[in-house]
Amino acid sequence: MNRELFGVFGDRETFERHRASDEFDRVLTGPSVTVGIRDDALGAPGWTASYADGDERCVVWGEAYVPGDESNAARWLLERYKNVGRDALDLLNGSYLALVDADRGDAFVATDPVRSRECFYTDAPGTRVFGTDAAEVGRTVPEPTVNRDGVLEFLHLGVALGEKTAVSELRRLPIDSALEADSIEPLKRFVYRSESFDYVGELAERLERAFRRRSMLPGTKGLLLSAGYDSRVLLTGIPEIERSFTVGAPDAREVEVAGQLADQYGAAHTAFPPDERYLRPDESKVRYSQGIKESLHIHHAGYADEMAVDTMYHGLLCDTFLRGHFTAEKTVDVLDKRIPTGRLEPDPDPVEELLDTFGYSRDASRDLAERTSFGVDPETFVRDAIADELDAQDARADSVQNALTCVGISNQPSMPFHTHLADQFVASFPAIDRELLDWHLRAPPEHRTTETFLEACTRVDDDILRHRPPDRPHDETILNEVERFVRRKTPLLESFQPPWPDRRTLFDRYEFDQRYLDDLEHVHDLPVRHKLRLVDLRTWLECWTAPSEASLPWLAPPEFATV
Repeated sequence: MNRELFGVFGDRETFERHRASDEFDRVLTGPSVTVGIRDDALGAPGWTASYADGDERCVVWGEAYVPGDESNAARWLLERYKNVGRDALDLLNGSYLALVDADRGDAFVATDPVRSRECFYTDAPGTRVFGTDAAEVGRTVPEPTVNRDGVLEFLHLGVALGEKTAVSELRRLPIDSALEADSIEPLKRFVYRSESFDYVGELAERLERAFRRRSMLPGTKGLLLSAGYDSRVLLTGIPEIERSFTVGAPDAREVEVAGQLADQYGAAHTAFPPDERYLRPDESKVRYSQGIKESLHIHHAGYADEMAVDTMYHGLLCDTFLRGHFTAEKTVDVLDKRIPTGRLEPDPDPVEELLDTFGYSRDASRDLAERTSFGVDPETFVRDAIADELDAQDARADSVQNALTCVGISNQPSMPFHTHLADQFVASFPAIDRELLDWHLRAPPEHRTTETFLEACTRVDDDILRHRPPDRPHDETILNEVERFVRRKTPLLESFQPPWPDRRTLFDRYEFDQRYLDDLEHVHDLPVRHKLRLVDLRTWLECWTAPSEASLPWLAPPEFATV
């Protein structure tokens, strides 16, 4: 990767046993930790910072903002830590990893509250090693073994849950927690506490402040722009955005509306036609999946070299934090089709709801199980896995609906999207601004809706809906769903175009079965998404281990299985 943080709970000699110092722009050694940083934007406003005071060390890696006029987030964090301890993290804002190694003797590494920056770690080499690149941390494991549960969760759900990875000896720091030399401490920054307040007014004001903070990021500014709600608000909130980019056919309605939005706010617009780059699961893309999530979500990866900007903005997870993506909606059945009503389900089955939101396909998983040699009933397995994760996050939620959202956030499948962007650009993640997270945790689920979000957006800019999303012509969710259904069932009406290119068409057009799964002909009839997951796993394992060590014998047909 272009940007990396890698460290050990140990001295410089211990660090050098695993990595050469000249691989990094800066290596800092404190009383308990040695850490290397590679980042060509080190020291830029709002971005990666380091600070040393005597023997004490602090690093804030990624996007970070602090109160007041302090320009170095690491210096601010270390000074505040000396006064209030780890409570200093409560006011650190952004998408980051924070490391503090001070004379207090309790050195730690912490993620931001929602783990938007992963921290991988292992104790296999004999001392605790940690870092942001799972493959590099994995290289320190003398004899890596495949984690069957992590692999199965990834294949059936598209994400390895909790702390698991595809390798048994490699773990990741849980959501909202701190990594120590021999333990992990849960923190309390991400805990639901529903309250009554002015939901729309507070959200509008907090959105504006979040955008102002991020307008300080350096250089030419760009935006990954869709025709939906979540990215357009950035155009009005950060007028310095000069360029915008959309992946889609030039004549697609999604692209047309994105172009109209860019023109409305004075930004240049570039549309990249979907070709093999949209799906191509090579190492340059799969590396960012970290072996735990689908590279499919990094749909812009093949086009990044043509995006001539320094800072890139995106609207990722606005729907999750501000519009209730993981809350369970009440539905009505119309001609065997479930139509969301826009109202909360009063008594949801949390496991069933999460299976649906994660996109679990019973038929596809059954086919996968029949064609491979895992020897596990997929339905029972995924239900038990999700139930375990609900139990693990139970203390953070005050209701079933918030428990659903908490599990969805802590296992967010689309995070590789941001991981890749933040390695290619100075990438901003507005949806997880500290003030917006606080709004999310305090606003009851029934008020975290698209309607609340749009009302707040129109207070920021009353012309923001001049060009509506092509598949959402109405303000009310149920009206959009009804029209979608009627268009699909009425021969003379054109259906809404999907916002993304058709995966199966591209997969077949560019002969990905032959290019990536030629030795696994027995899986060629599986859905494209499941085949891409198989490719992701093998490619990620092979990018840091020898091919023999990366083998997954379970992928052989049952009659040829070796395990």
